[in-house]
Amino acid sequence: MAGHEIPEPADRKQVADPSSDLRAAEEARHSCDPAFRHGVVVGFDGSTSSERALAYAIGMARRIASGLIIVHVANRLPTTVWAGCEPPVFVDVPDHRTEVLGLELACADYLAEVPWILVERGGDICHELEEVGREYSADAIVVGSTHGIVGRLFGSVAGRLAKRAQRPVVVIP
Repeated sequence: MAGHEIPEPADRKQVADPSSDLRAAEEARHSCDPAFRHGVVVGFDGSTSSERALAYAIGMARRIASGLIIVHVANRLPTTVWAGCEPPVFVDVPDHRTEVLGLELACADYLAEVPWILVERGGDICHELEEVGREYSADAIVVGSTHGIVGRLFGSVAGRLAKRAQRPVVVIP
């Protein structure tokens, strides 16, 4: 039926534009401190390999006179929605480790040489490190290598990140 229009009901409610919510979230996420643009991103979880990566990243940031963006990716656990047997979803678990790491870093003398910030994210480590690197237009991402059976079975974060990153990745053994 060409040319036939169905009139809108008078009581129809206007639904918010879902893309406007996404744009607002993107703008909030991309409002990073300009002082850290073109800085060095480093993944840090307090492990020995991440401490070595942090030490290298500090030296790198000092040499290129830029800021240091320390990223801690919090744990996300899969959970099943039992009512209705829907597929698993990921739930952010409160991770107080970031607060503890932040306090340790704030008291560290070796960080006095460079400006730094601590960014907490939740999700896949590789994706989040690359996302932070993109947001800050980072010159490099520094990570520690994964040792042990977990890295051999599932692939290391450093290896996966080096394959997909759009900027240089420095892997510290």
